[in-house]
Amino acid sequence: MGDQNYYEKLGVSEDATFDEIQEARNRLLQQYSGDYKHLEAVEAAYDAILMERLRMRQEGKIKVPEGIRFAERLTQVPPKENSSPVQKSPEWLQRLVDQPSLTDIILPATVFLGLSALSIFDTAASAQILQIALIVGVGTSFFFLYRKEKKFGRAVLLTGMGLVTGLIAGAIFGSLLLPQLSSLGISVEQFSTTLTFILLWLISSFLR
Repeated sequence: MGDQNYYEKLGVSEDATFDEIQEARNRLLQQYSGDYKHLEAVEAAYDAILMERLRMRQEGKIKVPEGIRFAERLTQVPPKENSSPVQKSPEWLQRLVDQPSLTDIILPATVFLGLSALSIFDTAASAQILQIALIVGVGTSFFFLYRKEKKFGRAVLLTGMGLVTGLIAGAIFGSLLLPQLSSLGISVEQFSTTLTFILLWLISSFLR
């Protein structure tokens, strides 16, 4: 495959900047996520372009920016003593917390809102309906968690933790709020199920 074909594979021109090449690669990796054949072709094209750029730079065919060629001319300005350090989240938190798109928030919210409405406004409040709603809610949470990084065990673990925590917390708070719930015609089981749906939505939307 010629160099031109490598550029065409990434969808960039031969005079594209490194940032443009990097952005094209990342976009294609996201587009073909899970398609290993395309991913391998994208990585191969990216590596070939970088090697070609490196060779051209060594041969003097690419002009090296002033700041790179004469890095010793650059002087580092010492940070001010009163400047506050940049606070970064712990690495474990960055691996756990997701930054979802609006769609990734709204889609599960719609499902869990419907399940919550079914649980709250079910006048019969039958245990069978609540159980079916919980099963659908657990499946929904697992689906949205699994599709993010395709990690089956992690999706099962987070969904299970959300289910158990929601049911236990719902039972505790439901018992404490029993008079208020009774006046609204809501049982402890309905309250506990709804609280579980809220927790599962938070987990499936904002955790990886």
